Amino acid sequence: MNRPELNLMTKESLNASTKTEDLIVKSLMEISSGNTDSALNTLDQVIAATPNFKLAHLVKGDLLMARAQKFQAFGSPNPSSDDVTGYRDEARKRIERYLDKDSDRLIPEPIWQLDRSQPYIFVVDADKSRLFVYRNENGIPQYNADFYVTIGKNGSEKKYAGDKRTPLGVYFTSPKLTQKLADTYGDAAYPLSYPNEIDRREGKTGSGIWLHGTPHDTYSRAPQSSDGCVVLSNQDLSTLAPILQQGNIPVIVSKGLEWLKPNQTSKDKQILLDSIETWRKDWESQETEDYLRHYASAFSNGSLDLNHWSEEKRRIQASKPNVDIKISNLSLLRYPNSELPMAIVTFDQSFRSNLLDSKMRKRQYWIQENQQWKIIYEGAA
Repeated sequence: MNRPELNLMTKESLNASTKTEDLIVKSLMEISSGNTDSALNTLDQVIAATPNFKLAHLVKGDLLMARAQKFQAFGSPNPSSDDVTGYRDEARKRIERYLDKDSDRLIPEPIWQLDRSQPYIFVVDADKSRLFVYRNENGIPQYNADFYVTIGKNGSEKKYAGDKRTPLGVYFTSPKLTQKLADTYGDAAYPLSYPNEIDRREGKTGSGIWLHGTPHDTYSRAPQSSDGCVVLSNQDLSTLAPILQQGNIPVIVSKGLEWLKPNQTSKDKQILLDSIETWRKDWESQETEDYLRHYASAFSNGSLDLNHWSEEKRRIQASKPNVDIKISNLSLLRYPNSELPMAIVTFDQSFRSNLLDSKMRKRQYWIQENQQWKIIYEGAA
């Protein structure tokens, strides 16, 4: 792969985003070290570059209050207000990322395998309020950048419309919305594919989960203050725009992420790859009962359950036609925070027989049932 066009974020835009965060964190670290004069100077740089950065204004106000010996607590004179609590949480999340020296050297465990149609993948760590960007280099994810984000007011694990939670799962971006949006959404909004196939079968409701920006009087929002969307600063969203404009970027939204070294791999990955290949061979052989054993008891394709699916396949394969089935451009992503181990598998499928010659992009969800990988959903991607 190694195509230069894959590195779509310009150095200038990425440096601007990084500089803003580095400066606010630098000021907070200077305060913790007692270097208040340096901190004030650093905050002035932040405010000059981003006048709508409310956290920077609040911290500067606290420092000036301290100089006047009127400082009582972070966010005085209303340290317990919801806004101040949000700013305090934002400061903590930004400092925690600054002190975390490992994330840019590790790979989120859910990224098992990328195919050539996926030049980038995003991973949202709901616990850390971060969106991590990985570039696909010859099928291997390479850390590219990360950004502070806001999630739902009530946290993650969205289940129904209006619960103000951000969904956990694997979603895909759509191109930028072109209609005029309220200022709440900032410079741009990119819909995510919530509810996905698994969300719908689990009865989850709601819609309108987007990656979007912030109001123009606000640089960034508190870690938990959206109605369920993933929110970035307009500056950071602009940095990501060249990637997002491509559409169909996989976005893993997770909590409790496990991180692996680049040379590590999940033990389940190879077992799943072997299961996929056995499924393909059993389908190609037209040994229907062997083929059907790859489907979970709770299988549904959105219209047929396992019993009706099996009846249909037995009817179609009764004459045992000669078929040739190939799969390529295979992507494997472990589905995060699922009750049973689950993976989302996407690939190009070629099916040829004396009656049919078809190609399609297919998506399957595999779960572990009785300690074996089986298909719980299958359909067009």
